[in-house]
Amino acid sequence: MGQLDGKTALVTGGTSGIGLATAQRLAEEGAHVVITGRRQDVLDAAVASIGDAATGVRSDVSQPEELTAVVDAIRDRGQGLDIVFANAGGGEFAALPDITVEHFTNTFATNVGGTLFTVQKVLPLLNKGASVILTGSTTAHNGTPAFSVYAATKAAIRSFGRTWAAELASRDIRVNTVVPGPVETPGLKGLAPAGAEQDLLDAEAAKVPLGRVGRPEEIAAAVLFLASDQSSFMTGAEMFVDGGSEQV
Repeated sequence: MGQLDGKTALVTGGTSGIGLATAQRLAEEGAHVVITGRRQDVLDAAVASIGDAATGVRSDVSQPEELTAVVDAIRDRGQGLDIVFANAGGGEFAALPDITVEHFTNTFATNVGGTLFTVQKVLPLLNKGASVILTGSTTAHNGTPAFSVYAATKAAIRSFGRTWAAELASRDIRVNTVVPGPVETPGLKGLAPAGAEQDLLDAEAAKVPLGRVGRPEEIAAAVLFLASDQSSFMTGAEMFVDGGSEQV
């Protein structure tokens, strides 16, 4: 028996990296996982990698109206929602003199707006005892040059986690934030110029006490813990999975 037998989970940004690894792990533990992504072909491939325990819904979380299809898919299953992993997000480097209105607007619309409206729209579907997990970042706790807009969005996520934990406690709904350090994902490697991806990974690994970047599966294991009854006395917390980069 899995830790999540009979549960229904939503993973936004579930087509690659941390999102896909988490969707796969939650399904392995018995959950039916609804995953979202912006590209239908990539979404279809992700669903195929999980199998019958997954449902894919094409949706861009930065467009709140597109979340209606996600809500409909969950409601149609008729079992409510037990786990939300609000994971979709991303960012690009931009030094202070180079930040544009478009860069600011797009990053906040995806990371902050996408998280807010995802949780808001599925709120009526959340079962008693549900677990909501937000994706934070160590950049909200340090000063990463040329990453201030992204870092600010993740600071907002941390605030959401605290406030929503207080708001939803009366419904026995827990809200926690998982905080990955550098993890080898397409998103991280995509920050590097073409051909310099390994250089970026090596530079990030040098900042980590454990001497390496993380693997998506390691973040997925932490999300599973927060999604399961193993973390039943945790809410409003940040769980750092960062190789010690913000701790040592």
